[in-house]
Amino acid sequence: MEASTVAMIQNLAYLLASILFIKGLKGLTHPRKAVRGNLTGSLAMFIAVVATLWAGDIVEWPWIIAGLAIGSIAGVILALKVPMTGMPQMVGLFNGFGGAASFLVAGAELIVAIGYVATATEAAEAAGGVLPAANTGMSLQFLIAIAASGLIGSVTLFGSLVAAGKLKELCFTFGGKKYWFSDSILLPGRHVLNGTVFILCIVFSVMVVLNPTTAVWYFLLVIAAAVLGILISIPIGGADMPVVIALLNSYSGLAACATGFVINNNVLIIAGSLVGASGLILTSIMCKAMNRSLANVMFATLGPSADGPSADDVYEGKIKATSAEEIAMLFDGVQRVVIVPGYGMAVSQAQHAVRDLGNLLESRGAEVEYAIHPVAGRMPGHMNVLLAEADVSYDKLKEMDEINSTLDTVDVAIVVGANDVVNPVARTDPSSPIAGMPIIDVDKCRTVIVIKRSLSPGFAKIPNPLFALDNTLMFFNDAKKAFTEMIAAVKES
Repeated sequence: MEASTVAMIQNLAYLLASILFIKGLKGLTHPRKAVRGNLTGSLAMFIAVVATLWAGDIVEWPWIIAGLAIGSIAGVILALKVPMTGMPQMVGLFNGFGGAASFLVAGAELIVAIGYVATATEAAEAAGGVLPAANTGMSLQFLIAIAASGLIGSVTLFGSLVAAGKLKELCFTFGGKKYWFSDSILLPGRHVLNGTVFILCIVFSVMVVLNPTTAVWYFLLVIAAAVLGILISIPIGGADMPVVIALLNSYSGLAACATGFVINNNVLIIAGSLVGASGLILTSIMCKAMNRSLANVMFATLGPSADGPSADDVYEGKIKATSAEEIAMLFDGVQRVVIVPGYGMAVSQAQHAVRDLGNLLESRGAEVEYAIHPVAGRMPGHMNVLLAEADVSYDKLKEMDEINSTLDTVDVAIVVGANDVVNPVARTDPSSPIAGMPIIDVDKCRTVIVIKRSLSPGFAKIPNPLFALDNTLMFFNDAKKAFTEMIAAVKES
């Protein structure tokens, strides 16, 4: 088959794959179409991979098969072994691996191009001539794309590794002191240090473009970008992880897009652009949900102010503990119940028990809904994923803006391990670290039941006055055990 015909068929396959990518992404905007959208995206990727391998001039099948085998085995093991509570860090690692693939491919292409230039130059000199610059295969677009892929890809990989460590709540000891990754680790002079490393990255990127016949500058760029990725991720606390995950997702797409320009692959350019753009949109949504700018997330610190009230000031003498039996009595004759899931539900894997209680209350005539905050949990859509796993109908999941206007008509609200997203100081205290952050206004409900193991603060590290309100009852328990006990008590009543 002629080369022109092969190229035409490949480009048509890439066009089809690109259309399917867009349709798949559109399908993911609504849970009813999410599964179909996911399958559509998978089909698009399959078509793109087959078209690339079919039209490739040189395909090392043993390496291709080995890579497929290793990746498939690793994917199956992780899919079976990683619990739902581990999904946020898995998503972070996926972003990082995408960045790693991008800068490794770009580096390999640069090394191949350098080898070609060296061989061609020797041949030209042996023939008594000079290799024209136009024949080196290193266009300005190629070199700029190489630098962009190395910079963004390396930042994405190492930033994602730090983010995954924070989500996993890893810790390390330095100078005899224990540091938790989930905390904001503030290095002395961090802004100056970050700026210096960023300038180094720019300098190395320029050197990659100006000195394309040596790979040293590219390796230095990748190393400097790795340091930058670590430095910009370490100060960010666990409360901001949903935003960071969305941003790193965007970075991985931008790195893939740059790599598409390196290898002249149209479908990679389009797919990378889609991921990059959707990641930036999601980042903007997450920032709005926290009432914070992206700059504030990246460079500020979320934590208690020095003059803020202590936990003793907020809670002492005001906490009312309850039991499953008392809660069962509250459920007698209720018309409307709202359940607000948080990370505590994910930790205890309580989503199935939550669903069972909801179904039980519905069988007794109550209307049960689930109020979802955009940044509840540790990744965008975390609570939606957990409740979908438990087969909770999406029609019962209500966005924060939709549910807030009617919460004053709710008989009982059940808060499952959520903290900052229901903290009323976001509305009442302008000096609070979460001031202005939109929250789910459960304090307006007639009765609030908060299920937590203790009065420990959320990621913002500030006490929650909701726990001390007159209409709030604290059920100190593991979430799964608490719902199991409530189900048994309701059945007995």
